[in-house]
Amino acid sequence: MSIARAETRVQPARSGDPKQVGPYRIVGRLGAGGMGTVHAGLDPAGLRVAVKVIHPAQAEDPEFRARFRREVQLSARVQGPCLIPLLAADPDAENPWLATAYAPGLTLDQHLATHGALTGGTLYAFATGTAQALAAIHTAGVVHRDVKPQNVILTPAGPRVLDFGIAHAADGTSVTRNGVVTGTPGWISPEQCRTGTAGPEGDMFAWGALVAYAATGRLPFGTGAPDVIAYRVMSEEPDLDGLPDELRGPLTKALAKNPAERIIADAAAEECARLLADQVTQVLGADAGAEPTRVSDCLTAEWNLPSVEDPAWHLTAAPIRRRALITAVATVAVGAAITGGIVTLYSKGDRADAAITSGRNPNSAPSSQRPTALPASAGTASGAPGETVTAPAVDPRTIRIPTDPLAGVPNPAYTRAADETQPSADEWRSSTTANTTEERGADTAIRDRMTSMLATKDMGFMKPTITFNQRAQTVMVTGGPVPQLPDTYQDVFRRAAEMAACSTLAHHLKKDPSTWPYGRFSIHWKTSDGDLDAAAIGFGEATTGCFTEVAGQWYGDESGMATAEIPSSDKAEIRIADATVKAIVNTWNTDTTTTNEDALTVNDGINLGFDPVENAAYVWTDDLNSRFASRASQSNLTGATEKALCGKLTAEFKSNRTWNYTHWAVAVFDPYTGTRQFIGSGTCTP
Repeated sequence: MSIARAETRVQPARSGDPKQVGPYRIVGRLGAGGMGTVHAGLDPAGLRVAVKVIHPAQAEDPEFRARFRREVQLSARVQGPCLIPLLAADPDAENPWLATAYAPGLTLDQHLATHGALTGGTLYAFATGTAQALAAIHTAGVVHRDVKPQNVILTPAGPRVLDFGIAHAADGTSVTRNGVVTGTPGWISPEQCRTGTAGPEGDMFAWGALVAYAATGRLPFGTGAPDVIAYRVMSEEPDLDGLPDELRGPLTKALAKNPAERIIADAAAEECARLLADQVTQVLGADAGAEPTRVSDCLTAEWNLPSVEDPAWHLTAAPIRRRALITAVATVAVGAAITGGIVTLYSKGDRADAAITSGRNPNSAPSSQRPTALPASAGTASGAPGETVTAPAVDPRTIRIPTDPLAGVPNPAYTRAADETQPSADEWRSSTTANTTEERGADTAIRDRMTSMLATKDMGFMKPTITFNQRAQTVMVTGGPVPQLPDTYQDVFRRAAEMAACSTLAHHLKKDPSTWPYGRFSIHWKTSDGDLDAAAIGFGEATTGCFTEVAGQWYGDESGMATAEIPSSDKAEIRIADATVKAIVNTWNTDTTTTNEDALTVNDGINLGFDPVENAAYVWTDDLNSRFASRASQSNLTGATEKALCGKLTAEFKSNRTWNYTHWAVAVFDPYTGTRQFIGSGTCTP
């Protein structure tokens, strides 16, 4: 949450908001984020300020409070042109806060969307001012780490760089928790994409991209899923078409892949200041007298933006939030299925699944840990029970998870089938680690399967604990504690645990129905190491199938989409995502002779990400240009996606034995409902 410019308008204060913070009278809200709430305030003299107040839950965390104190210290020592000054702070207050001057105006991305690219002297003033700001930051021994269009305000007096919420001291003292990737895709340097390393050189790479974006109105590395953009940043050259020739020199040096070859902020500011002075000379002419000698004079002379009324301090109703994804296709199918009485949230039809003992990520498990055989009763590629299965005879990816493993079994050891009663806290507390050989095998299978799924999203730090309660006939998977963990990460942990536990238990029930007692699984999350009442975040049983399907058909859903939107750390996924987006665009453009649609480019907002839990590739677009508003265009997009995506997924499936993705789904943003809606889903046949 940017403190100085959180929203375009001040929102009304809400019940419970403070009336006063330090010396500042609170008159409304500017926004809210993960760290806290940004309030609109006035000082005793009527000066507008932005006041960030930390959430009480965060304030109770000593580690977080220490990091916030460090943020204040870093912000206080950064002073210079084109920066938002820190006015006051109290990191030791019951609810810590800091205040900065308020910056009126649009963010760079808002300005470009409304008025188009910067030109002439305004562009050179922008390049100079932002480079000066970074020079001041780096001189203070600080690295910004989140230079992006949303963090640059185009005020009436010139550009202003803001938001040190994830700043980093050059001496290595970080404001953010170790192990959490910071920064924004498309504005992160190649070395930060690869290793997480963030130094002054990374800020300069982002500065080069920022100025190129301001000059052309195009993102220099295009649009798409975050992992695809990261791939382009690391391996492709930026799009600088349309950039003024004079700016190519400093920007090319800023965007060098090798950080050692990049221009430093001071040098960039000097070069851009000379270019800016040339602009002033051209405007004033030879007879206008001596040209300005101060850069600030040049900035003032050349900074020329359309006047924009600043409505920020006129209170209005808070905007309506975008609701969650709506699975329109699945909803129709559910309605039809209800009529026929055949709705299943977990599949009643067999589905191929990766071998349960290893997982799918080629980078997360050595070949010695990959499966060589599965139980004879697990079935073959055709699903026929009772056949011997060995590694040379069958691809482990085609071994199906039994969807009704106790069918025809007269007296199974698992007796709680269809029991919807969730395990109690006492049952979780009384569960124990694996005691038998079979339990230890299940523990390993669940753990390995989860580890491989989480590794594709760089979430390997979330280690599951597997315990068993034979009386409750339930396997418990427990995660946490992980401080400051985003809700989306916890949801991925839940989904991975449910799939790993369900598939493992289904195979055991099929293999040893008369002796294996576990058919239920429960997922829990601890908030501290000593938590004795970990909340249950998931529950199910392995006797009704493990894949989410409707009437026997697989459909994309909100949970899978949310997982797919998290950047991938798997090299094969990144490579396939980039290639597939290009293939979708090419397929669409090839079909335009018969569809009469306008051509697409890779910059038209087609995104692709992977859900390792259900082995699905998701394609989505927020359709900023309303390209896919009609049923015909949506049908054409679905067809182009299926053709291109299945081609890529199938080819990779055949050439890469660790590749499991066969499902696909595509969604577009509907401006009338304010949500994304699924317009197609399916399964590719390898």
